[in-house]
Amino acid sequence: MKKRILFVTQEITPFLPETEISLTSRSLPQKIQESGKEIRIFTPRYGCVNERRHQLHEVIRLSGMNLVVDDHDHPLIIKVASIPQARMQVYFIDNEEYFKRKFFLTKENGKLFKDSDERAIFFAKGVLETAKKLGWKPDVIHCHGWMSALVPLYIKTIFSDDPHFKDTKVVFSVYNQKYTDKISKKVIGKLVFDGIEESACKNLSNANLKGLIELAINNSDALVIASDEIENDIAQYITNANVPVLEKPDDEEIGSVYSAFYDKLMETVTVNS
Repeated sequence: MKKRILFVTQEITPFLPETEISLTSRSLPQKIQESGKEIRIFTPRYGCVNERRHQLHEVIRLSGMNLVVDDHDHPLIIKVASIPQARMQVYFIDNEEYFKRKFFLTKENGKLFKDSDERAIFFAKGVLETAKKLGWKPDVIHCHGWMSALVPLYIKTIFSDDPHFKDTKVVFSVYNQKYTDKISKKVIGKLVFDGIEESACKNLSNANLKGLIELAINNSDALVIASDEIENDIAQYITNANVPVLEKPDDEEIGSVYSAFYDKLMETVTVNS
């Protein structure tokens, strides 16, 4: 059976502008698919994604769930679009309250949305619940960008006993981004409401993106330094994490290097099972 890699990313081209994350999220899954592995891609369906141009359509059989965020129900809508030249489909996590906005990660003034923490919670839970509903069990989940940073936490806590994710390994890519922006001070309470221990959320005491990244590092089985340079504090935090770390490979080697990295990580599953 082919090994399965689930890519969870906050942005991907051609649906959003070209950035280091969106370009990696576009090229890496294709290379991994070409290496013989089965892949799926999940990303938020921001309001600035042109549904008509990219021919997004709702997947009725996957939509219709309600996800609870901070004791409030929020409908989950799943849409899908194709990247024909790569023979890949992209699944979009959608909710009108959280994602139907003109801008995607920040407001026009560059500041984070006040509910960025809830958007990240909804996205993480939406990805994992949809993977279950698809009946598609990933061997590796590879997360890109701070919007995906709660996926490792959820996998290692409230989804840790879920048979669908038994032996699933989590990889988190760290990019050269600005991590000082603040999120809601109530984020820890919202995670505790979901059943996550408060002690597991201590990195969020300062309620900023840096804490989110540290939390993702804490709960990942392997890490990728995905930019040529990253913030010194984050680099040191990665060093102290005591998990396998992959340095950014050359573009022409991206497929073979990442594929081998996943293979080595999955070998630990076989040994421990």
